[in-house]
Amino acid sequence: MTTAPEAAAPADGLLLPVPDEDGAPFWEYAARGELRVQACTDCGRLRFPPRPCCPHCRSFDSEWRRMSGRGRIWSYVRPHPPLLPAYAAQAPYNVILVELADAPHIRLAGNLVTSADAPLDSMDPARLRIGARVHVAFTELGGISVPRWLLEKS
Repeated sequence: MTTAPEAAAPADGLLLPVPDEDGAPFWEYAARGELRVQACTDCGRLRFPPRPCCPHCRSFDSEWRRMSGRGRIWSYVRPHPPLLPAYAAQAPYNVILVELADAPHIRLAGNLVTSADAPLDSMDPARLRIGARVHVAFTELGGISVPRWLLEKS
């Protein structure tokens, strides 16, 4: 799963994921509002990013397991200065790494926002805390459903 400048959404200029063969199921499940992670069917280990071969047992057999969509903020940054105009217009914003509750060794990058469709700068930076509990929400950007993160209600 990579991003490329040529894949930018025409409407808002944000970079979009470019699904590859290994990661395509991740994005198909995201379109259904499901967070799934690739798992080896031989040894049972979860892996991310998706790849054809298990790095633990070398099996090529895998399945996609549904995750709860819950996690905690493992780390975050507030990029300065933004390099692309669409991101500059929303600065300062956050980029977080979320450690999944179902698989603590897997961390997904995203943004903490106030609602799935909110702009990247919608979360008050004072609310960013390492260890804060979050859950996934999906929004559509340029025809692709992307995960974003919302704070759990206390």
